[in-house]
Amino acid sequence: MIDTIVSEALRRHAPRTALADTTRSFSYAELDAFATELAADLRPWLSAGRPTRVGLLAGNSAEYVAIYLALLRSGCVPFLVDAAATATELRTITDDCGLDLLVQESPVPVLPSAVVRGPLGRHTVVAPGASGPVPGLRPDTEVCRFTSGSTGKPNCIEFSGRAVARAAVNWAEGTGLSEDDRIACFASLSNGLAFNTSLLASLLAGSELRLHRGLPTAGSVVRALAQGRATRLVGFPALYESVVRTAASTDALRGLRFAISSAAPLSAEVGARFTELTGVRIRDYYGTAETGPLTFDAGAAGTVPAPGLGPALPGVSLRAGSGPGEPDTILVRSQSMGSGYLNAPGAFEARLDEEGWFRTGDVGYLSGGSLVLTGRTSHMLNVGGRKIDSTEVARVLLEVPGVADAVVLEAPSRHGAPMVAAVVTGDAGLPDPAELRRHAAERLAAYKVPTAIRVVAEIPRGTTGKPALPRLRQLFDPVSRQD
Repeated sequence: MIDTIVSEALRRHAPRTALADTTRSFSYAELDAFATELAADLRPWLSAGRPTRVGLLAGNSAEYVAIYLALLRSGCVPFLVDAAATATELRTITDDCGLDLLVQESPVPVLPSAVVRGPLGRHTVVAPGASGPVPGLRPDTEVCRFTSGSTGKPNCIEFSGRAVARAAVNWAEGTGLSEDDRIACFASLSNGLAFNTSLLASLLAGSELRLHRGLPTAGSVVRALAQGRATRLVGFPALYESVVRTAASTDALRGLRFAISSAAPLSAEVGARFTELTGVRIRDYYGTAETGPLTFDAGAAGTVPAPGLGPALPGVSLRAGSGPGEPDTILVRSQSMGSGYLNAPGAFEARLDEEGWFRTGDVGYLSGGSLVLTGRTSHMLNVGGRKIDSTEVARVLLEVPGVADAVVLEAPSRHGAPMVAAVVTGDAGLPDPAELRRHAAERLAAYKVPTAIRVVAEIPRGTTGKPALPRLRQLFDPVSRQD
């Protein structure tokens, strides 16, 4: 299904520029031809009699999009893996999901046991050698993405072609995306922020997508916007904080109509300063990995912003609390919702109520139809726009000899921005925080590694036995920190 609607869009917008990175660009016609060429190159490595499961492990590039389209065109099921995944995380994903192939940037396999099959454009195809039972895909699954799960490992979300298409169509309709837009995207395409707002949506609307990677410094953002004459900027809060902190020349940002962030906390001060510098209001996009894009405030420039994160997008229904004094768990239904977790049978279904509403794990209320978040009900952390399973990080810390208990939480850094923090306790010979961080860095993606770790004699807990998080966060206050 996805290939059919994308192919039609590529033909419809053939002469227009489709996408570019810092080294190359493609018109819609050229992208169509390149995807066909890559699909032909893939053919010798495809499985017989069933869809080939292919992990796409790469950073943002124009070729990434072409490979994604080639996989769909070949009848494969792409599994979009975070490029920051370590070999340990990648091995878990490969075995849990029964991946047949990996497409990676490095010519040397990320997994030591993988076998190189050959080049695919500027990328490399390897056979990862998955072991263990292979879970069955749902018949209509066309794309799989990952989110931190309640089991301490990434959950693989299956999406039907219709769900992926509706996410793109509803986003374009709800935000007014058109062929006149030029999108500068600094978020990874494997992440929901970029996947939902920039990848397929831009192609269906006939927009121009410019992809960027690496640390989004203020200088790189300004240069990128100047070169691409961007009308939309997509990035995590750190991007906007960088622009505001350096107060770089912002003439290049004057053509912007939308600056889009994730629902990770972005201070009101940063938002106000960015608007002062650019004349553009930062608009929070809200969604979950499982349900796709859910809300957006698309109000015209100069209008009063909607409270919170804006009203529901087309194809989305929300349930939440009735007001500031009565927040409740946010329940959603969406046309872009996933079908289930491939590697955690029953876990997705457990998050649905008897009427099929999905429990997001967030708490909030509706104000005039606009969603206002007030907190979370689960152990998931949201740091810089990335969802981190505190259970997964704690489990890795508990692997270190001498560690008896570990609590992972979000705490403010010395600059006031949220960071991943950990408090541990154990035997007298407990490793120092630096050793704990080294151990975590060997097993986890960099963004999951605790920035600061405190070693205590005993972890404070409440009467229910749960960690006393307010007391633990105090350990990271500026007056008490030692880092």
